[in-house]
Amino acid sequence: MKKAFNMVWILAVVLLIILFVMSIHKFQSGKYPEEINMGEMHLHSHDIQDAHDALIHTDSDLPEQSCPELTAQPGEEPVRTYQLQAEQTELTMDNGKRAKAWTFNGSTPGPELRVKEGERVVVQLSNKNVEKGVTIHWHGVVLPCSQDGVAGVTQNAVMPGETFTYEFIAKHPGTYWYHSHQQSSEQSSKGLIGRLIVEPEADTYHYDHDYAVTLSILDDRYVLTNGHENGIQLPAEPGDTVRLRLINASNLVQWMSIAGTDYQVISMDGQDLNKPGMLVNTKIPIGGGQRYDLLFTVPEQGAVRVYSNDEEKWSIRIGSGEVFDIEGTESAFDFTRYGEPVSTDPIQSNTVYDKEFNLDLGAVNINGEQFHHIPPMIVKEGDKVKIRLQHQFGAEHPMHLHGHLFRVISKNGQTLTRSPVYLDSLLLFRGDVYEIAFEADNPGLWMMHCHNLGHAANGMSMMLNYDGVTTPYTVGTIPGNLPD
Repeated sequence: MKKAFNMVWILAVVLLIILFVMSIHKFQSGKYPEEINMGEMHLHSHDIQDAHDALIHTDSDLPEQSCPELTAQPGEEPVRTYQLQAEQTELTMDNGKRAKAWTFNGSTPGPELRVKEGERVVVQLSNKNVEKGVTIHWHGVVLPCSQDGVAGVTQNAVMPGETFTYEFIAKHPGTYWYHSHQQSSEQSSKGLIGRLIVEPEADTYHYDHDYAVTLSILDDRYVLTNGHENGIQLPAEPGDTVRLRLINASNLVQWMSIAGTDYQVISMDGQDLNKPGMLVNTKIPIGGGQRYDLLFTVPEQGAVRVYSNDEEKWSIRIGSGEVFDIEGTESAFDFTRYGEPVSTDPIQSNTVYDKEFNLDLGAVNINGEQFHHIPPMIVKEGDKVKIRLQHQFGAEHPMHLHGHLFRVISKNGQTLTRSPVYLDSLLLFRGDVYEIAFEADNPGLWMMHCHNLGHAANGMSMMLNYDGVTTPYTVGTIPGNLPD
């Protein structure tokens, strides 16, 4: 009887694997249509080719706005200018070996861009030799539609020999990053990533050092901490206070542990938490695309080490002394039970929402569909929007929404009652059910997708479209715009 049961179980697992592989193959075989306009998704049926001939129109009486016309308004802000060149090249790794990489300005990650809150940021992107084109998406930055850097939605991919200039106001201080959104899974993995730090006009915290660290995997082979294979050392003296900005630019969830001191999580995805408490022996799960800012003091007798599951690879040592572990059992950080509530809260339990959406997350699909087969979420400017996300099957899903910050309002049916949490990327484990909310205050055409970019490349992407907003750009094999 036991053998028969085991055989049934094995067959069931094999069947699930076969169905999963078949769904991937089905999507990959017809991954992109020849051409489709992502601003017309609500006009498209499952017969994509027939629907492509539909005229551009909406049933709304709203005036049409084109994404390229939605730009940063002229002003007298201080201007910070950068130039980034995308290039296929080779890098010399720490072990002396040569590795093929795609880089911004010859390195991965590319240059760290540090700007001040309120500054106008101007970045000229040039493509030296990346054959299928590149873009820059400013991950987590709230900016106009035209500057979002999504190939086929907000611009055409920048081909070899071409340039494109991005311009936006750095309105929100915090920790952000940038990466190509043309074939984003492949191009980010090959090295087209970098850090963007927006420093506040007036900081809430005092610290002696402000370090930003990118965790990445180059070409599925090299595990890198700020571009180095075997971890990094950052200078600090005993008694120094350190702000450490952790950016997960890989697809994997990084469980980061902190040894040698207690600490605070002061910010998630660039957004401050209210009155964060001290933590000890608490590891932090950072999903793909997410950012966590930590604040701690280097102990008088030693140093601090921040490290992931793979202690030798993703490892950051701060200070030069010995690291003394704090005794106790390590637990997992839970942002839903952290910090303190605020006295005035714009989102109340009795908020009436204009639009509500339910998204069931499968292995690499949303509501059982993939990419351009998924109907977009249609909103109007001023709408109060609530989205229910349920993770039903597969590995972890860090879900990222472009162009907006959303408030996490509940997890597994329990309303958040501690610090308000505003994110652009939310990590869901299997079985999790979250409700998030935001005001539709940034007209445009915005992607929402899993930031395990391998999942996105296999179809786990959809659109949040504002009614009346159009785009002249198209996605598909004919225009060569492949945002993944």
